[in-house]
Amino acid sequence: MTSDKYIKDKQQDRLASVGNFVVLNTEYFQTKFNEIGSHSRFVFSFNLWAFLLGPIWFCSRAIWNWGLAFLILETFGWVQIIRGGFGDLSASARVRIEQIEGTLEFRKKQLEAALEKGSEKAEVYRRTVESLEANIGDIRLDAVRAEEAGTWIMLGGFCILLIIKFSEASLANTVLEKRFSAWLSNSSISRGMAPQHIALAVGFNLIIIITTVIHYSFPGLSELFLSFPTRDIIRMSAIEGVEKLFAGAVANGEALFDAITFGIRMLLDFLEIVFVKTPWFVIICFIVLLTGLSAGGRTAIISASFLAYIGLFGFWEKAMTTLALLGTAACLSILIGIPLGMYCARRDRFYSVIRPIMDFMQTMPAFVFMIPVIAFFGTGKPAAVVTTMIFGGTPVVRLTVLGLRGVPENVREAAISYGASKWYLLTKVDLPLAAPSIRAGVNQTIMLSLAMVVVASLIGAKGLGEDVLEALQYANVGQGILAGFAILFCAMMLDRIVQGRNR
Repeated sequence: MTSDKYIKDKQQDRLASVGNFVVLNTEYFQTKFNEIGSHSRFVFSFNLWAFLLGPIWFCSRAIWNWGLAFLILETFGWVQIIRGGFGDLSASARVRIEQIEGTLEFRKKQLEAALEKGSEKAEVYRRTVESLEANIGDIRLDAVRAEEAGTWIMLGGFCILLIIKFSEASLANTVLEKRFSAWLSNSSISRGMAPQHIALAVGFNLIIIITTVIHYSFPGLSELFLSFPTRDIIRMSAIEGVEKLFAGAVANGEALFDAITFGIRMLLDFLEIVFVKTPWFVIICFIVLLTGLSAGGRTAIISASFLAYIGLFGFWEKAMTTLALLGTAACLSILIGIPLGMYCARRDRFYSVIRPIMDFMQTMPAFVFMIPVIAFFGTGKPAAVVTTMIFGGTPVVRLTVLGLRGVPENVREAAISYGASKWYLLTKVDLPLAAPSIRAGVNQTIMLSLAMVVVASLIGAKGLGEDVLEALQYANVGQGILAGFAILFCAMMLDRIVQGRNR
């Protein structure tokens, strides 16, 4: 009896939850949810309101992913129906005819002038006029065929819309039941059906459908849809404002930018001495030994073959210059990124401010942020280092934060309970456990920095990017492929050294 009462109570609670979730048609959804939940396979059901309202039904229930997908499909169906039944199907043909008629009139005048003068070009002009007249005739036939095909286009759109409607009706209850199950475990999920949801769903769907139908079914009816309403004065004022802003920043921050350039130049010069001036066999021995200790003997042999390729094909000096440039950018990115990631890991508010900046750095095209870099640092290797840092510096911050936040709290609490200080907790618990993630961030920073080699060569950086850039300019396929393989081999060696035997 107790068990039966428990089951009955659970059923009553579920029914009450369904009613609280769906708001409307409670009994209908209680029945359908029980049918769907009692089977592991798909259970067919027909939702009349989803059939009639389509994407509006899904969006009003906050099921936006399905609603937007069905909105696109329904819009296509409505466009075909309205276009086939009432649209101007020959509009594009008439525009083409008008364009050709203008050219035809001009050619006729040329023909008349040539005939009066007895010019030899008269025959050429005559053939041109005949060709244009024939072309106009063909286009007029196409216009007639397009108008005659209107009925079939409308019927096709009607069939498409009917299929979509039946799909919406048959999937609606299943999709809503899955959302209900997710809502039971996470009450923050929106159940929809609030007045603002309904208003937004109706307004959004109608605006999209109506404007799209007008645009494609009645081309040229509304000039508003053809181009965005803008004014040149707005753009020119914005350009002038940005130029003044950067000019002021350059003038006021000259000392700061000079100091940054000096620091980058010192580190870069040191690494160029190490990589470029050191005898090649010393560098080879060092890299092979480092690869062997990190990733094993087999990987060391492969690295030796890569270095042999770089040397035999004449890329040695440029490859070492590239490594010096890469090493400078990567070292600075790591030195800044890891401490910044450690700070952000325990300060959510600060990280919420930094994260949009890092998103901007990663998503902005390199050629765009090169413009302010050149304005502040000029051209040359320091500017290339800064550009590389902007592009490749964010992964080490993100993955450091991810690694430190992934340290189990029970491990930290155990260390604290045994009297661990903050420094001990950081160096002996947090960093060792977060090391794989931090190492992955360092690896990604190095790889992304290397990807900027060719781009950096555009602003005066030397190295392998020069050969690739020259190959692009002069369509020298062989040179470009060989230099590309040299960059690839450098990347593979660095990847193995950083990742070690983890791969």
